[in-house]
Amino acid sequence: MEVEDRPELCFPQFPNTSCIKSSPWPQTVTIMFYSISLITVVLNLFIIISISHFRQLHTPTNILLLSLAVSDLIVGLVLMPVQIFNRTSCWVFGDFVCATYISISIIIPSASIGDIVLISVDRYVAICYPLHYTTKITVRRVKFCVCLCWLWYFTYSLLIVKDLPTQTGSYKPCYGACGLSPDNGLLIFDLFLNFIVPVTVIVALYLRVFAVAVSQARAMRSHITAVTLQHSVTPKAKKSELKAARKLGVLVLVFLICISPLYIIGWLDYNWIVAPLLDASVILFLSNSCLNPVIYAFLYPWFRKAVKLIVTLQILQPGSSETNML
Repeated sequence: MEVEDRPELCFPQFPNTSCIKSSPWPQTVTIMFYSISLITVVLNLFIIISISHFRQLHTPTNILLLSLAVSDLIVGLVLMPVQIFNRTSCWVFGDFVCATYISISIIIPSASIGDIVLISVDRYVAICYPLHYTTKITVRRVKFCVCLCWLWYFTYSLLIVKDLPTQTGSYKPCYGACGLSPDNGLLIFDLFLNFIVPVTVIVALYLRVFAVAVSQARAMRSHITAVTLQHSVTPKAKKSELKAARKLGVLVLVFLICISPLYIIGWLDYNWIVAPLLDASVILFLSNSCLNPVIYAFLYPWFRKAVKLIVTLQILQPGSSETNML
């Protein structure tokens, strides 16, 4: 008589409520993901140290990049390793730790989306209203907006996870899992709040920035000098703003490419076809935190210079914070 193969349970002593152990990723995928996690932590630490240390980099735009780097660092430090652990083992750390992890997994990606929206607003004002940029976009106001963004998503996460440690059955499908099983109403609200609205704002702002940038580029090529430019912004400064808009446009485009598959595939019925696509979309979503500093390395000379100063420990010298980075 053949013995029927039964799936391995996380807690065999509770056969009716235990989760089935998920099949782990191939070893090459796991090693690759751990490597991406390590690279993400290192590169984003470089970003955080660079912008925090060098006074010349304390600009409104760089404050937004600093906030994005902080969220990317936490992705590499917490979310990526836990994501790998969930695919190789059952959850054994209890409900409170699970609720904390879920809260972080809500706050961090959401804060990244909020930072990208703020970056889009920053470039919109810089390109479309250059005369008012220095008065409307200040370091203090940007810091306030960043703090408000993080506070909002922290509150939002608490509203979702506040009952998780005490009402485990309402979110945990079985013992040995750590994840949300929200109703359709919450899914629709999250989709609207964290995807549809931000993406619409980002695309609308950058379409406007692109249109204005094209018209300004044509004006500069045709040597058209407006009276307002003569009294306020020189063509050289204008060109610098356009260049910055293009660089940040690459950052925004890569971000949208990385997050869109997860929100789209997440609404499909889970089956053997969707499962690998969902895993791939999660990896792509989290890998965006590694791609951001790579984009900086290719597009921003100040980042390459800062990394060199950090690696050679020149930032430990007195007065290094006043180094010319631009």
